[in-house]
Amino acid sequence: MSLDGDIALLKRVPLLGDLPTEQLRLIAFSAVRLDLLAGQVLFRAGDAAMSGYVVSSGTLELSVRDGERKDIVATCEAGSLIGEIALFVENKRPATATATVPSQVLEIDRKLITRMLNEYPQIAVRLRATLADRLSATVSELGRVRDALQRIERLQPRR
Repeated sequence: MSLDGDIALLKRVPLLGDLPTEQLRLIAFSAVRLDLLAGQVLFRAGDAAMSGYVVSSGTLELSVRDGERKDIVATCEAGSLIGEIALFVENKRPATATATVPSQVLEIDRKLITRMLNEYPQIAVRLRATLADRLSATVSELGRVRDALQRIERLQPRR
């Protein structure tokens, strides 16, 4: 994919889409392109997370293991950002990412994002607003789930 193609891809990523083209160009230019074969693991649960990945083509599954059982927790296609928290803070990967078909991802290093946030404070303000909106939506959704579970619980016969 060309630099302009990578910028267009990054514009599709909800967290990054509102950034100015100049900053998206910097991210696209600095990103490392990784080609994955079907079945190839990008990272494993428990690995140190130093970067995020934007899927540019193909499909990756995020899975967790519970003993012998493997649970697929998400399927990520072109335009998906995997590991966005790793762009801001040091943490461990909560799941294993495996390509289900030949795939390509752009790896975005946390150091680049940190440098951008320091050099362009207006970017930090934009990202903070985006993350705050998403957190608020998540809290609201969790409240709806809690309410639904409580309704189900009330309908269950008591033992």
